[in-house]
Amino acid sequence: MAEAQPQGTGPQGTGKAAGGRSAQLAHTGLRPGWTTGACATAASTAAYTALLTGEFPDPVTITLPKGQTPSFALAVEELAPGRTTAMAGVVKDAGDDPDVTHGALVRATVRALPAGSGVVFKAGPGVGTVTRPGLPLEVGEPAINPVPRQLMREHLAQVAARYGGTGATADVEVEISVDHGEEIARSTWNPRLGILGGLSILGTTGIVVPYSCSAWIDSIRRGVDVARAAGRRHVAGCTGSTSEKVAVALHHLPEDALLDMGDFAGAVLKYIRRHPVERLTICGGFAKLSKLAAGHLDLHSARSQVDKGFLAELARRGGADEALAGAVAEANTGLAALQLCTAAGVPLGDLVAATARDESLAVLRGAPVAVDVICIDRAGMVVGRAEPRGPGEVRQGSPQR
Repeated sequence: MAEAQPQGTGPQGTGKAAGGRSAQLAHTGLRPGWTTGACATAASTAAYTALLTGEFPDPVTITLPKGQTPSFALAVEELAPGRTTAMAGVVKDAGDDPDVTHGALVRATVRALPAGSGVVFKAGPGVGTVTRPGLPLEVGEPAINPVPRQLMREHLAQVAARYGGTGATADVEVEISVDHGEEIARSTWNPRLGILGGLSILGTTGIVVPYSCSAWIDSIRRGVDVARAAGRRHVAGCTGSTSEKVAVALHHLPEDALLDMGDFAGAVLKYIRRHPVERLTICGGFAKLSKLAAGHLDLHSARSQVDKGFLAELARRGGADEALAGAVAEANTGLAALQLCTAAGVPLGDLVAATARDESLAVLRGAPVAVDVICIDRAGMVVGRAEPRGPGEVRQGSPQR
C-alpha cells in the first residue's frame, strides 16, 4: 500500500510497484481518503493525550494497520475543568470517493475509569447501536467495528504508557459521536440492518479507496495484463485487503498476481475470459460471494443484495430441514444465515463457494481457466471453499450465461 501524506490529505502512490493492488491504486488517479475508524482513532488519541497532559496534539498522528502514518488536524477540542473529560474532533476526508460521510465531524470524548477497567466504548449522538444479531458485534453494542476498536485500544495504550496512565493499557471510556450522524445514516443500510441511532464506525485499513466504476475496472484490466506479462499462471481476485491476505497465505502469490477486484467480479471474469490465465482464485467475504453465487456480477450493496431465499435453498441442498431453511430466509444478514447453518452442521459456506465457482465458470464460457473460490468472514477466517474446477466441469444444474 502506498505511503500517506500528512494532514489527512490522502495516501500518496510511490510509483514503484509494477503490479498488484498498489499499482491498481496508483492507476486510478483518484485521491484516497480516511475511514471513520481512522478519524475516531485520531480524535480519541488527541483527547486522551489532553486528558493526561492538558494539551491537545494538533495535528495528531496515528499509525494505520499497514504502517501508514497520517496526521489529522483537529476541528474542535474541549478540556473540561479538572480534566474530568476531554473531547477532540476530526472532519472526515473521504478523498475522491462519493462517501456519504465525507465532511462529517467525528468526535471522541474520553473520561478516565478505575484501574483495570480497560477501554469501554460508548455510542454518542450520531453513532448507531446494534439491535439485531448477525453483525460482528453483539446486540446492544455501539456500532464501532472490531478493527477500529483495536486500533483505538492500541493508540490509547501508547498514550497511557507515554504520559502516565493507569498502566500498560488505558482505562478509559471512549464515546464516539458524529455530528448529524443519525440523519446521514438514513442514506445507508444501517436502519435495515438493525443499526439504529446513527452511523457505524468502520474501516479495516483506515483508508477509503475511491470508488469509480470505469477507473477501477480499467485498473483490474491493467492488473491482469501485468500478471500475464510477468508470466503468472495463477492470479487471485480479492474483494478487499482481508481477503487478499487470506489468498496470499493460502497460495503464496506474489503481489503482481493479486487483483483488487472490489465489487467488480464481472469485470475480472469477462477480461480473463478474453485474456486467460491457467488458474483464478476468487476470495472474498461470504455475503459478497453469495451474491456472485446468485448470479450478480456487481457486488456493490447499491446494486445487489444478499438473497436470503437463495441461501435458504442452498441450505436445503446441504441437508437443512424446513425449520432451518425458514430461519435462514428470515435472517438479518448473510453472516447470521451462515451462523445458523454452521451451528446445525450444514456447510452453507462450502455450498456458496461451489455455486460461486460454477457461476464464474459459466461467465468464462469455456475459457481455459480453472477457478477456485474461498469465502471468509469479517475476521478473515475461511468459512467456505470450493476446489479448482476448469471448463467443461461445471456441475449439472449450474447456471449458464
